[in-house]
Amino acid sequence: MAHAENEITIHRSPLDVYAFLADGLNNPKWRSGIQSISLKSGTPGTVGAVYGQTLTGPGGRPIAGDYTITTADPGKRLSFQVVAGPARPAGEYHLTEVATGTVVHFILDLQPKGLMKFVEPMITRTMRAEVDQLGNLKNILESS
Repeated sequence: MAHAENEITIHRSPLDVYAFLADGLNNPKWRSGIQSISLKSGTPGTVGAVYGQTLTGPGGRPIAGDYTITTADPGKRLSFQVVAGPARPAGEYHLTEVATGTVVHFILDLQPKGLMKFVEPMITRTMRAEVDQLGNLKNILESS
């Protein structure tokens, strides 16, 4: 299984962090590699909302990375499933209130099948780079 996770403390309330993460239109503000994103259906930040996004793939080629929100527990947990593109990981943000703000724990998991098993190390590196962008999220939220 391809797996990556990271954790950071952000000096904002869990509800503030959740609101920012739940609106996928905020993703380009803190995640590099997003060429475009839009809300395709549903209400932002709610279960069933589908975001269409185009990501920068290998060699700079655009690849689909649409996702749907699968769990929405404001201030506590936000989960999603990538539903388009070559790799379709499941992701979760777990938010925990602490005295100094919110601990954000970001997890990505993917069970490669078929030929995808041969590129699992590359998928894991890509997922690792994705969860490592939590520092960008911290900078954005603490400066606004």
